[in-house]
Amino acid sequence: MRLTTKGRYAVTAMLDLAMHADEGPICLADIARRQDISLSYLEQLFARLRRNGLVDSVRGPGGGYLLTLSPEAISVAQVIDAVDESVDATRCGGLSDCQQGDTCLTHHLWNELSEQIHGFLDGVTLGHLARRDEFRAIATRQRRVADDQIPASSP
Repeated sequence: MRLTTKGRYAVTAMLDLAMHADEGPICLADIARRQDISLSYLEQLFARLRRNGLVDSVRGPGGGYLLTLSPEAISVAQVIDAVDESVDATRCGGLSDCQQGDTCLTHHLWNELSEQIHGFLDGVTLGHLARRDEFRAIATRQRRVADDQIPASSP
């Protein structure tokens, strides 16, 4: 079972957004800087997240993205599903054609594992993660590092 970069980055960016939600709309450049994710990649991910109703965009100066629901109402599984990511442990993508068009001996085992993983991730919300001390400590460090990277304006 492997979660690709797309799913990992989407969850990371949404957690960053949740942890900074009290600051108003968050621009993707800030998330990109804090999380060391390509801005163009984030733009692609957030287009999918917006289409799936997890974020809203605010245009203009001071614009950016906002969560459409409270962090408590958004599960990690919803984020992964919104970017068309899969947590499938089967070789066949769940199609039951793993062995020359037929179901392999262990298909049901891996399919059940996939369901367990998805269920686990569906029970973890962004709000739950954002409240955990270890996540908050990392977010504080990332904010400091990102703030140090912003060039000082010239007088």
